[in-house]
Amino acid sequence: MKRKAYSEYAKGSLRRLLVSLSAVLALWFVSTRFYFRVDLTGDKKYSLSLQTKQILKNLDSDVFVKVYLEGDMPVGLKRMRRSIREMIEEMRVYAGNRLAYDFINPSAETDPVLRMEFQNSLMEKGLRPVDVIESRQQGGTDHRRVFPGMIMSRGTRSLAVNLLSNNPGMSAQENMARSLQMLEYEIVRTLLSVTSEELKKIAFVEGHGEIDYHGVMDITMELARFYEVFRGFIDLSEPNLHEYAAVVIAGPTKKYSEAEKFVLDQYIMNGGRVLWLIDAVNVHQDSLTTGETTIALPVETNLDDMLFRYGARLNLRLIRDLQCALVPVNSAGPGETPRFVPAPWQYFPLLAPRKDHPVTRNLNFVKAQYAGTIDTVGPDMDVKKTGLLVSSQFTRTLQIPAFISLRQIDEVPVREAYNEPFRLVAVLLEGTFGSAFRNRIIDGYPIAAGRPFREESLPTSMIVVSDADIIRNDLRGRGSTPEPLPLGYDRFMQQTFGNKEFLMNAVNYLTDDAGLMELRVRELKMRLLNRGKVMAEGAMWKLLNIIVPLLFVVFFGIFTVVLRKRKYTRQSP
Repeated sequence: MKRKAYSEYAKGSLRRLLVSLSAVLALWFVSTRFYFRVDLTGDKKYSLSLQTKQILKNLDSDVFVKVYLEGDMPVGLKRMRRSIREMIEEMRVYAGNRLAYDFINPSAETDPVLRMEFQNSLMEKGLRPVDVIESRQQGGTDHRRVFPGMIMSRGTRSLAVNLLSNNPGMSAQENMARSLQMLEYEIVRTLLSVTSEELKKIAFVEGHGEIDYHGVMDITMELARFYEVFRGFIDLSEPNLHEYAAVVIAGPTKKYSEAEKFVLDQYIMNGGRVLWLIDAVNVHQDSLTTGETTIALPVETNLDDMLFRYGARLNLRLIRDLQCALVPVNSAGPGETPRFVPAPWQYFPLLAPRKDHPVTRNLNFVKAQYAGTIDTVGPDMDVKKTGLLVSSQFTRTLQIPAFISLRQIDEVPVREAYNEPFRLVAVLLEGTFGSAFRNRIIDGYPIAAGRPFREESLPTSMIVVSDADIIRNDLRGRGSTPEPLPLGYDRFMQQTFGNKEFLMNAVNYLTDDAGLMELRVRELKMRLLNRGKVMAEGAMWKLLNIIVPLLFVVFFGIFTVVLRKRKYTRQSP
């Protein structure tokens, strides 16, 4: 009887083994034919957007990514490295062998001269280094240079991507979390640019006293990484603005003719996008440099009626804001050696970006100079108006014309006088616009071939900014080859504001036909540690993490031994 029972037990065990093996083989077969993943996180942290998946599936050429985040580095950057690896691996599921990558240590070279040459070559390609200084236990410090970015290549074309955000208003943890939120957008935007057979065209309009090439050199070079950038006059003989994905009008000081306005209007009516950066008020800053007083006067560009028709009005007022940048002021007395000290200049407001829009989300303050204000006008329900940049809560405005004096720095501000909070400086207009030339005689105006006059636009968008200096970079050096300082960099405050990022986001948003900018508003919850609790309770939690698992193992072992004894004691004769 015992032998028969043993035989039945052996057959049953064999059947169970065969069923298990069959199930494993079937699961393996299904997993090799079908791919699926389940993201159980509440904010879908490990899921790619539908736009990203579609772009990756449609890749028709090989792309290689070199990530320069290898080697010894701080914990935060190791976390970024892991996130980049996970995201690229996820992208490879949809792109297949079209996407390849490698992680490279930029400090692997032992020869310091060769290492420096290699790192300099990375900077020439556009990667920004971060210097890390850490203390040794034996004393002294270790200095390392890391490159939190990547270079994406397709054939002979390559683009650098800097992935680490550096907002001075945020902590290191918040900047890291922000960088991880933007990771998918930065990678996919660069992927689209590097694989595009034909880049979109951007045009800067000239001929009306606009900021010259040197004044917008830094943003021009940044745009040139993703677009073809042109400068030129509006052609009245054969209007060709329709060739450009967007047009930039940066700081005109002279009047536009009615014919030029007509060409711009019809460009917009046919779906064209415009970034307007217009000063309604002109302040001669040079007069303050050589003297103490200057005068603010209106600027006549003849564009007010167009902008009003589209839904924005530029006011003849200047902003004075207690949240402002610093300027150097000579504090020495007459006959003394000049002694410059930084002082707040209320006419250089630091504008706050809207927090929930793709153009301005996670943006640092934007530095303005002698900014005006904008009012949204018109009851047109087909045009959506979204404020992008505003002044602070403590704002007042100055009616034009007015005198401006450096002596105003010495004035003690009275908070009650700054009672015009959150004045609008940049606005996004989206929708269907009416023509500024509707119900007007248009005989003799230039009309583009094959594009008849339209009284109502195709769905389009534009951004209006009431300060042209937002796009102007400072220059280093003189003569015929001046070098631009980074746009938004303040030499006196020693920090870089969000001007360049705002303008790049603005152009990207206006030309975004794939909907990628929506990735910028994707929110991943920042589950940051409470530093106070870490300092106060860190030792206790470390002890619990060591003791509790050990106690669990001991308890489980004792429980298993007792259970086995009870089981086999009952079975014995």
